Amino acid sequence: MTAFRGFLVVFWTGLFVYTAIVIANEGPFLFDVFFGDIAAMKWPGQFNADFTCFLALSGLWLAWRHHFSAVGLLFGVLGFFGGAMFLFAYLLIASFQTNGDIAALMLGKERASARS
Repeated sequence: MTAFRGFLVVFWTGLFVYTAIVIANEGPFLFDVFFGDIAAMKWPGQFNADFTCFLALSGLWLAWRHHFSAVGLLFGVLGFFGGAMFLFAYLLIASFQTNGDIAALMLGKERASARS
């Protein structure tokens, strides 16, 4: 679990720095470029479409993990729009809340305890 947490911290930090530089150089408005690449039907657009599927899966998993409660739906939206920046922070915090229990981390405490 220590290695996983280290991964989350290192990659979150790297992504944060990279994102800050991109925003400083390009501005915060990514949607025109993002969807423009998809509309162009070229490799950058394919990557963006694939990435959007992963974002949707991340958001769905977050909402499911919280039983589609109001908090779960909020986390799902944040996961979809926040991407790895949100998901890495969420997983790091949840890894401590679950005391490193990977089943509880992935399933939520209630579902993990029901498996025992």
